[in-house]
Amino acid sequence: SLIDKVNLMVKQLEDKLEFHEEFLRCLKYAMIVYTREPAVENVIDFVVKFAVSFETPMNEEEEEESEEDDGSFLNFLLNFLLESHTANSHAVRFRVCQLINKLLGSLSENAQVDDEICERIHEAMLIRVTDKYPNVRIQAALAMARLQDPNDPECPTIKAYMLLLENDSNAEVRRAVLSCIAPAAFTLPKIYKRTRDVKEKVRKLSYQVLAEKVHIRALTIAQRVSLLQHGLNDSSVKEVVKVFLLPAWLRLLQNDILQLLHRLDVENCAETAVLALHALFSTATTLDDLLQNGAKLDERKLIPVDALTCENVLYWRAACEFVKAKGDEGEELLEKLLPEPAIFAEYLYSYLKSVPLLSEEQRADMTQLELVMTKEFIGQQLILLVGCLDTTEEGGRRRVLAVLKEMLLLPNTPLSLIGQLVQKLVGILHDDQQRITVVRLAELKVCIMECKQELEDCISREDFARAAELKESIAQLEERRRQLELQPESDHNKEQRIEKNDPETLLKCLTMCAEVLKQMNISRGICPTITALIETLILPSVSNSNSAVRNMAVVCLGTAALHSRDLANTHLVLLLQITQLDEPKIRISALKALIDQLLFNGLKILQDKPSDLLNSDGQSEEEESPVHNILKMLSEFLDSEICELRTETAEGLAKLMYCGRIVSAKLLSRLVLLWYNPVTEEDQRLRHCLGVFLQLYARESRAHQECVEESFLPTMRTLFNAPATSPLSEIDTSNVAELFIELTRPSALVQSSQGVCVHDSLAVRVCNEILRDIDAPEVRLYCKTLSSLEISTEPGPHITVSVEKVLNQLKGSQHCNSEE
Repeated sequence: SLIDKVNLMVKQLEDKLEFHEEFLRCLKYAMIVYTREPAVENVIDFVVKFAVSFETPMNEEEEEESEEDDGSFLNFLLNFLLESHTANSHAVRFRVCQLINKLLGSLSENAQVDDEICERIHEAMLIRVTDKYPNVRIQAALAMARLQDPNDPECPTIKAYMLLLENDSNAEVRRAVLSCIAPAAFTLPKIYKRTRDVKEKVRKLSYQVLAEKVHIRALTIAQRVSLLQHGLNDSSVKEVVKVFLLPAWLRLLQNDILQLLHRLDVENCAETAVLALHALFSTATTLDDLLQNGAKLDERKLIPVDALTCENVLYWRAACEFVKAKGDEGEELLEKLLPEPAIFAEYLYSYLKSVPLLSEEQRADMTQLELVMTKEFIGQQLILLVGCLDTTEEGGRRRVLAVLKEMLLLPNTPLSLIGQLVQKLVGILHDDQQRITVVRLAELKVCIMECKQELEDCISREDFARAAELKESIAQLEERRRQLELQPESDHNKEQRIEKNDPETLLKCLTMCAEVLKQMNISRGICPTITALIETLILPSVSNSNSAVRNMAVVCLGTAALHSRDLANTHLVLLLQITQLDEPKIRISALKALIDQLLFNGLKILQDKPSDLLNSDGQSEEEESPVHNILKMLSEFLDSEICELRTETAEGLAKLMYCGRIVSAKLLSRLVLLWYNPVTEEDQRLRHCLGVFLQLYARESRAHQECVEESFLPTMRTLFNAPATSPLSEIDTSNVAELFIELTRPSALVQSSQGVCVHDSLAVRVCNEILRDIDAPEVRLYCKTLSSLEISTEPGPHITVSVEKVLNQLKGSQHCNSEE
């Protein structure tokens, strides 16, 4: 080979110094070339192979004798490179770091390099990772990979790596560091944080690193769940999670999928766990593979009641839902996963009856409480499985309906199961009037049963006066029940209802009502029965002293308002008042109802409202408009100290902007700042929501990109002017600028648009901002932003003129020697 011939020639030369000098003379021609030309890259590869070829002696006997000679060329080359790393030419600095990286990477595991040279390499590369050229920083970071000590928290290399991951504005540098940083207790948080990186490639690599180098036990439950939740909802990362992360976790757990679910704490993250299971199912070779793991079904196609756990019941539900979604393709397999509806109905009934209802005193016992919560969770999953049953056969359908109705009537049915029971009940019923009738009957039956229970208590304590009143009430309720069963569409629904008003009864009735309203056809409007429910049940409950009752009443009112614009107009002011005056949970429910109204009907629903809808003393006519006041209120909620209220507001505004109900660069700027604000770092739902929104919003249309462009300078000014005491002062401005550049790239659009691209107009804005104060400290960042924009191949004269003005001004400013 060429290397062998050169080695032989070297040994034949008496004066090796002459060879070294000639070798360097030839190498320097390649080192002054910055671009990655194939010929230059081949020269670099040859130099590395040649230098490393001296590492291994001819045989063991000659090892000691030849050690000094063999290492001399490698040491000579490294010394030359270390003397050159401070060169003025960025091309030379790049090639120096590249060669050191390749040399160290090509040496064997037990290779011996002089300690002094190692120390000098370390010092030089620590300097070069701060080089102003990203390619130099990349090679320097890679070169230090073998010099890090993951057992030492004070290791200079590890510290440099973590600083680059956190602060380097170049995505390729962050990727290079991710590829070589050693996972450790103190580096893991930095690696984990990159899963939220602005750049898609960085996010992907961070998931791969976690899959390949980090054991699942090294992550907390919250981190595992968060990784799956964000990864599986990020279109650009989803495939990495499916192909790398989930299979890696399974391998570490001996392919025990129930163990994986156990390590996700499915009771508190059921939907994320289901999402993960569906991702795994989608990679299965055949649908029959679903039967190999997870749920162990008996001959009845059921999990024995005493063998039910949170993990296997969730797996069963997820598998059935996945197969059912396959339609005809999965019909045969679904028959293997589920029994006949009547059999499952009896199974469900027997299990739900075993769920105990704890008293307040018993709920103080954490052991009992946790046991009941587990049983309720399993019950929820079994109820959800009803949606996978084939209820087209009348006999099985009737039995399932009967069981669901019976469970609604049992006084010990936990409130947490009521909503899902009603949801499945009305889902099987296809007629709205029938749904309403069934729920009204259920409400009456609940009242009758509770009155009878109270009657027995009165008789036992000899309170005969109250017993007589209850007897009369029961008789009236029974008569109304009989009428409802015989005449479901009559006007008797408008009569005054007699019912118990205790919080538990009201809460059950309101929960049932809410589920019916959700399932009703929204185009049919409000029928007389629903009107009666609103007047006699929902509105009185809005002012109930029990906060849980008030909250569910607000949910019902908000859902009902979606069925009727007149109803929405009537009660909009009430919802607005609740968003400001009640307990946080109820304020959030009212806020959700308000956002739903604005999404469904648009801001025009506010036009007919009085201008003093929200206190607006001393404002101009424009500022007194209801629309302005509503947006002002929502904007103020973004600063709320109540985390949930802030998150719901941000999510609501994101939905309104994405759907085109609101177009506001100012609000978009607020959302970007909220996403970056260190105060929201622990609010994973907020961060995830805004992260997804910004990407989808900008890609949707050119008009959206123009809104993003308009919000760029206001956002940056806010950050530059933030006082030192503000959390905003901690935000990396270069990272924010990079986000705006990515969001407004022409290539980011789902459908490319013709005409001048947004980056062209953004360039003009940035140029004008630079010219406002050429010596301002932020000019450096703005110049860097300009260099990253994708300007049209034939820019208009306005861009050319703006850039020329900037260049002329920079020549005489303090930034003239900057890299930009």
